[in-house]
Amino acid sequence: MQNLVIVESPSKANTIKGYLGSNYKVVASVGHVRDLPKSSLGVDIENDFKPKYINIRGKGPLINDLKKQAKSAGKIFLATDPDREGEAISWHLANTLGIPEDKACRVTFNEITKNAVKAGIKQPRAIDMNLVNSQQTRRILDRIVGYKISPYLWKTIRSGLSAGRVQSVAARMIVECEEEIRAFIPVEYWTVEVMLKTSQGSMKARYFGDAFDRKERKLTCGEEAADIAAAAETNPFIVSNVTSSTKQRTPAPPFTTSTMQQEAVRKLNFQSARIMKVAQELYEGINLGPEFGGVHGLITYMRTDSIRVSAEARDCARELIIEDFGKEYYPEQPREYKSKAGAQDAHEAIRPSDPAIHPDKLKNILTQDQYRLYKLIWNRFIASQMASAVIDTVVIETVCGEHHIFRTSGSTVRFKGFLAVYEESTDTKDDSSESDKLPHVNEGEIFKAETVIPEQHFTEPPPRYNEASLIKALEEKGIGRPSTLTPTITTIISRGYVERDGKSLKPTQLGEITTKLMKERFPDIVDYQFTADMEEQLDNIENGRMGMLDVLNAFYDDFKKALDAAEAEIGTTSIELPVEETNIICEKCNSRMVVKNGRYGRFAACPNYPQCRNTKQIDKDNKLVETSGQNEPVPGMKCEQCGSDMVIRTSRYGSFYACINYPECKFTKKILKKIGVDCPVCGAPLVAKRGKARGSVFYSCSKYPECDYSSWDMPLNEKCPQCGGILFRKKGKRQVICKSEDCGYKRDEEPAETGDTGADIS
Repeated sequence: MQNLVIVESPSKANTIKGYLGSNYKVVASVGHVRDLPKSSLGVDIENDFKPKYINIRGKGPLINDLKKQAKSAGKIFLATDPDREGEAISWHLANTLGIPEDKACRVTFNEITKNAVKAGIKQPRAIDMNLVNSQQTRRILDRIVGYKISPYLWKTIRSGLSAGRVQSVAARMIVECEEEIRAFIPVEYWTVEVMLKTSQGSMKARYFGDAFDRKERKLTCGEEAADIAAAAETNPFIVSNVTSSTKQRTPAPPFTTSTMQQEAVRKLNFQSARIMKVAQELYEGINLGPEFGGVHGLITYMRTDSIRVSAEARDCARELIIEDFGKEYYPEQPREYKSKAGAQDAHEAIRPSDPAIHPDKLKNILTQDQYRLYKLIWNRFIASQMASAVIDTVVIETVCGEHHIFRTSGSTVRFKGFLAVYEESTDTKDDSSESDKLPHVNEGEIFKAETVIPEQHFTEPPPRYNEASLIKALEEKGIGRPSTLTPTITTIISRGYVERDGKSLKPTQLGEITTKLMKERFPDIVDYQFTADMEEQLDNIENGRMGMLDVLNAFYDDFKKALDAAEAEIGTTSIELPVEETNIICEKCNSRMVVKNGRYGRFAACPNYPQCRNTKQIDKDNKLVETSGQNEPVPGMKCEQCGSDMVIRTSRYGSFYACINYPECKFTKKILKKIGVDCPVCGAPLVAKRGKARGSVFYSCSKYPECDYSSWDMPLNEKCPQCGGILFRKKGKRQVICKSEDCGYKRDEEPAETGDTGADIS
């Protein structure tokens, strides 16, 4: 009789199957199987906030199959992810399958490797109800906030809006940053730089201050800078002080979820959702071929705020460092990192599950994204265990005239240490005048300035947040947890409160108005400290220090008062979104067109609607999208009804061919969209076509009817890592599969994220 192991994702199931042998059957729940209903609040507030869980729509056949397999199984092991959300999924599975809560059926793996999986299976435990209750409390809080505040926003601003316990705080941070930028008043300042000629080369120095008080002096006007520049042009520079020192620079600790996201944004230019998707793939397992023993999980669990590392991993890193770099590159004592206060230390830091697998060995096996992220994680971990870098620094002061001090500084690396592998990046610019190496000079030497450059500057406003800096700021304020940071950013963008401006995050008018209203009506919900305290209370539930009802009752009492007061004001004031004008003139009524938001995005519309219904396509800068060619005949194409020329037209559903005689002749034809993948039967390009059902799409050969190949699943320009066949994105599912016979390769295309999603109203 086989034992049954239930995990969350099909790709993890495929990895674990190869480790456990024929006595185990491994299946996937594909995320949650039960949740609160979308059509109602689903929380009985009057009855101790009792949640009403229902089977998730579409999961019925899967649940029935799991029940059937559970009945015939010897033992059942619930092996979902090792965090609150994973514990809650196991609890829901146990309830669905009729497994008692106190039965030892729960197993966890911090990494998907053969040893870790086998060790986890040997140590089953009961479901941790503290973890489950922490997740339930978060889910109930988010549901109450979303479902209670969102209708208020609909009635006050416009329909379709939502609020969320964490998303509203993140939006507030971006809005307040924009307000600081607008309120910023630039302040003028000047610098004076000189290039000094020495016997061993040139060096750049900058005016520092006055020799009388030896304090740094800021030049606030051009007259001051001109006086100093004149003195520098006519007077020699005498070396007054040369200060040399040696510094040790220690490596950064291995990655947490937050620091991994920050570095991947900076170094790899990935968005946070892309980072977590690739990290999930590396964690769940990738087929590395026979050389590496087949399917292998490459990193430890990627949702963690711990920087702790196991002794086994440290020992492995030590061997690698000594072998590849030498004994001097390993510190006298192994490095141990202590997690910050409040961190959930159940898991290790993010590190390679087997540090002996060097990234360069996998370059031709992994996708480019997988390789780049794995290399970043590997480098960071190995560097974190290496010896400190030794840096020689020198500061040279010269005096010009009687009292003008000019200073320059530089540094050279005496011993690379961890810098041989990795250097942490930052979001801030380095405006120092440091150079890599300065020429050797002695006190008392005299130089003359080759060039003197006075330059005007103005202080700059604070930069907008990008994904990396927002994640860092949220973490510093204690807001959100590793599993919630990415979906929070995704949510505020998808809801229209924030938009991307290059790499920066910029609030929309809707985001600013909604944030203003939330601060007035629901100050606690968008209060930084209140939200951070709530996260701490969720941690306390997880640790058994608080109960669910203690947290929910304390929250709801104050929330209900604020909600009642806000609803009492509905109708007394009306908030109108400001009209955003464009420079586009309506050719039908000569009015200046305004920006509108529709279900398909932004567009320019005539302000005289409904009398004038003229609209235009615009880009993100409110400029008219070029539509050249839309009134020009398509070469070699004639109308099949009247024989006239065909032209390209555009509607809200996209572009299409139409008869030039419209509306007299209404003949149209679809534009077949090539998807960049060749037909597996004849090699011709595959195209996307609309199905008969509204909104449906399928993919067929462009040589139809000569070749009748078609697929409802979307073919991808990606080969199966197991058999080399075409991979498909499964229709209606976040899953990639191979359809080749006897292959069975599957993986989750996008891991299900957890966290604050506001009001998840369909």
